[in-house]
Amino acid sequence: MTRHLLVATIAFAPVLAPVLAAQNADAHVTVTVGTATAKRGERAYGALVVPAGSDSGTVIQVAVINGAKPGRVVSFVSGAHGTEYTSIVALTKLIERIDPKKLSGTVIIVPLLNVASFEQMVPHINPVDKKGMNASYPGNPSGTQTERALAMVAEQVVKPADVIVDLHGGDLDENLRPYSYWMRSGNSAQDSASRVLDERFGLDMVIVSDVDITNPARTRSLSGYSLVLGKTTFVAEAGRSGLVTAEETGMLVNGSLNVLASLKMIDRAVPASPKIKWVGHDQRVRADSGGMFYATAARGSRVLKGAKVGYITDYVGRKLSDVLAPQAGIVSFIRGVPSLAKGSTIVTVVEVFDGAPPAWTKPAP
Repeated sequence: MTRHLLVATIAFAPVLAPVLAAQNADAHVTVTVGTATAKRGERAYGALVVPAGSDSGTVIQVAVINGAKPGRVVSFVSGAHGTEYTSIVALTKLIERIDPKKLSGTVIIVPLLNVASFEQMVPHINPVDKKGMNASYPGNPSGTQTERALAMVAEQVVKPADVIVDLHGGDLDENLRPYSYWMRSGNSAQDSASRVLDERFGLDMVIVSDVDITNPARTRSLSGYSLVLGKTTFVAEAGRSGLVTAEETGMLVNGSLNVLASLKMIDRAVPASPKIKWVGHDQRVRADSGGMFYATAARGSRVLKGAKVGYITDYVGRKLSDVLAPQAGIVSFIRGVPSLAKGSTIVTVVEVFDGAPPAWTKPAP
């Protein structure tokens, strides 16, 4: 028996060797997302091709930058709202700023999720099925266009990543003050990692958002879904009312490069963190009916509770009402166009904290 066991061990040794070698091999020698395939040290372009189902299909273009050296996988996503132009333009510019020969790890970039929104200039939703492309994760391969698209994004962009960077900005109707979010799940390691990105990104206002990842309603966004999966999750917003400025685009491009530098993926000096305004507990004022809105307060201004921030008229110019700040704080965004429909957000005011809140607290349902 002993002799036979020894023979068997010797016989299996050559078989085990390649298995062990495979286990120690680089898992990202080649990275494929949709039709884009990049080997180490390469940049590749391609697309997630979403087939037609109950409605039309769509094509979501992607870039994969596979560094010459191993490292983390970071996915950058924007354009869930296709008229938040600054974030979309920023990611198209980011692609060329990353040299795969000098990169450690892998970067996946999806500048524009909501193609129909972009092409038809429809804010907030996908006009094909009237659903939110930042409110339908993890999608459904058998659902409508939004759901089918997000199912592919979830599998090929979100799940393979260690870090998710979700970029947004003021939509066509939003005059937004740049800020980032500190998305907290209550997991101390996860929350600490995301706070580092907030501090390194470079924006000087951070909205603290505590997320109950056991509540399905809070996990339908890209950030909420990513938190559930245990990803380091970061959200930043810049841009306003359909404008694309060099300053605000630069905020998002440079901030994204700072993320990669802080993760030791590129060789770049990260500037000292600005003095951050920690804010949260946002309150919104929504329109009771249609009408025309005129702002009297600026984005980023400090207001007291009950202060006038604008007024509403009917369609022949007769004043209907003043719009008042719902709480004291900073105007994070205010409506940038006159048009109102019932339920439209007119203004959002965030409370100013005395430093970062020390601990996650479970949000109300």
